[in-house]
Amino acid sequence: MPTSDTPLPIVDIAGLASDDPAARAEVGRAIRAACEDMGFMYVVGHGIDEGLRADVLSEAAAFFALPLEEKMATDMKKSPCNRGYEEMGGQTLEADAPPDLKESFLMGAELAPDDPRVLAGKFNQGPNQWPAGRPGFEATMMRYHGEMNALGALMMRGVALSLDLPEDHFAPFDTDPVSILRLIHYPPQPPNPRPGEKGCGAHTDWGALTLLMQDDTGGLQVRAEDGNWIDAPHVPGSFVVNLGDMMARWTNDRYRSTEHRVINVSGRDRYSVPFFYEGNADEPVVCLPGCSSEADPPRYAPTTVEGHLKEMYARTYA
Repeated sequence: MPTSDTPLPIVDIAGLASDDPAARAEVGRAIRAACEDMGFMYVVGHGIDEGLRADVLSEAAAFFALPLEEKMATDMKKSPCNRGYEEMGGQTLEADAPPDLKESFLMGAELAPDDPRVLAGKFNQGPNQWPAGRPGFEATMMRYHGEMNALGALMMRGVALSLDLPEDHFAPFDTDPVSILRLIHYPPQPPNPRPGEKGCGAHTDWGALTLLMQDDTGGLQVRAEDGNWIDAPHVPGSFVVNLGDMMARWTNDRYRSTEHRVINVSGRDRYSVPFFYEGNADEPVVCLPGCSSEADPPRYAPTTVEGHLKEMYARTYA
């Protein structure tokens, strides 16, 4: 079992794939403890091939090393579904702070222009943009995206168990999920940064689950309940999994969506790969059974996955 000097829990989810209901329930209890505490955990026992994980990080580093004009050929502004390259400083996640000191590449499910979801104008759904002359990049990212979708669905089974819901409660949510893979490059923090400048400003994630693969550079920090920042260093073979605002909304804030940030003071480049598992665009987001009461009625208006994501997107790309 990997160990870490961070207070974030390490949850082995291998039992979720077991035929033994007791083993699955045990994982559910561990997920519940993490979700009710900080909403952050390290996940091991996930079954994602280490060779594939290494290939994703290698391809990401090679892409970001390309000349700017080659990266800009896939500029996200050219995409109707927000896919492709986002240049350095293209996003500001922390209010009243300078733009984030990072560059990104975003991709998702490959949908043809005549796919019914595309024709219907579904938010953030459509074809990807790919860098020219890099077939290994596309193949690696598409394989990883598919395997991470399966892992996201497995994690949602664990979330259902953690909330004492039927294991298949989120099966409709897991059908044709809106899931975005984001490659991120953080250059070293400059010696004299502007006030408030960070690799990634303090923020919460938008959706249901984020499954983050990070290199061993360090820099990820999670805000504790007392307001202090806790380091979330690299734990070999793990994913850092955290809850997003949609999960907090679904659970009436029983489960937390916690602020986090990145400050890369390592003196070297940092690469990370968050996978945002958002679910089916049409799935209702309504307070889940057991998460409200007469004394604590639902705090959020009903919406859908798509409606929620549109609200969140407007925060940083208004």
